[in-house]
Amino acid sequence: MWDMKLKRLYYRLKLLTFGRSTDTRLAFSLLEKCWQESGFSSNRDWREQEFLVVDAEMSSLDAQTGELLSLGWVVIREGRIPIGSAVHHLLQSKDGVGESATIHQIRDCELVDGLSAEALIGQFLEAARGRVLVFHHALLDVSFLDKLTRAFYGAPLLMPVLDTLQIEKRSLVRREVPLGQNVLRLASCCARYNLPPSPAHNALTDALATAELFLAQIAHKGKDVRLGDLL
Repeated sequence: MWDMKLKRLYYRLKLLTFGRSTDTRLAFSLLEKCWQESGFSSNRDWREQEFLVVDAEMSSLDAQTGELLSLGWVVIREGRIPIGSAVHHLLQSKDGVGESATIHQIRDCELVDGLSAEALIGQFLEAARGRVLVFHHALLDVSFLDKLTRAFYGAPLLMPVLDTLQIEKRSLVRREVPLGQNVLRLASCCARYNLPPSPAHNALTDALATAELFLAQIAHKGKDVRLGDLL
């Protein structure tokens, strides 16, 4: 976490020193509030921490060329998922969904009334304040969120993140289970914990499935789980 703190300091100084636009510096304050309120203590009991479990659908697996098309999230509070915390947004698209529609079934016409990228990332950061983020395959989703925070706030996301894919991978490696093809897909991971199947490739249903998987993984670890045990 010290590496993250140093990177945050770097971007604070960069914005002040190299004269980014006034609008960018003002917008940056929202991201900075997230940084200030999103601490991570390895020794903290996991039930004392709130989590924001997030999933995204994109037009491509490459953040450099693709667009974020939808984002869904749910909260975990005191070890439970308040159903009222579920949020799902579609985003306006510049280039259209293209061939990615065969995966997530999102059509261009559905995105016409979607949120702008700026509005979406603002709502996401408000939801993320004071919470640790959870993804399944965090590297992909965070790369797209980083793209938006860099565009509108002049800095990457730099928030505490837990990854259910990596938690599962470590568990399988410890048990010497072969990591074959598709073993770490969200549906495969959920099935190992006897969680009910859900429709794949919808940002909200995948966020809910990831939240259920995360809770199952913690339960599998036993009692007195600390945040550091999930890294």
